[in-house]
Amino acid sequence: MKYVRILFAVALVFMVCSAFSFKKGKEGKEKVVYAFGVAASFNDTVVYFTDIQVLDSIKLDKGGFLPKRDLYTYQLKNYLEFDLKCPDYTCMIYFSENKKKLEKESAKVKSKYKKNKSIVLMPIDPDAFRFKKPEE
Repeated sequence: MKYVRILFAVALVFMVCSAFSFKKGKEGKEKVVYAFGVAASFNDTVVYFTDIQVLDSIKLDKGGFLPKRDLYTYQLKNYLEFDLKCPDYTCMIYFSENKKKLEKESAKVKSKYKKNKSIVLMPIDPDAFRFKKPEE
């Protein structure tokens, strides 16, 4: 009976340790975060948008939000103001770990703008603008 208890205790410890290591391995796998940006102005009929891009070395926080997401929108705003000479644009960033979901969201956002016939959708060249990880 003594050996059965010891064997049971060792088996229990082994199962608990392997369960934690399996869970850690699953969480330790870093997911890729995708994003696209949209810029619109009340003073202009042109709406700019970026392609869906992979954000380098980014991990969403516990709430599922993109850390420093405001800095990503400022990157797009600065590109429009300084490179394209388009001031007064409001910029938004959409992000997700699921690329398919983000593609659907992109199509949904574009379709809302396409409903208004006076609005022109202007893609931003991916070679000209890429989101970069903000410095810490």
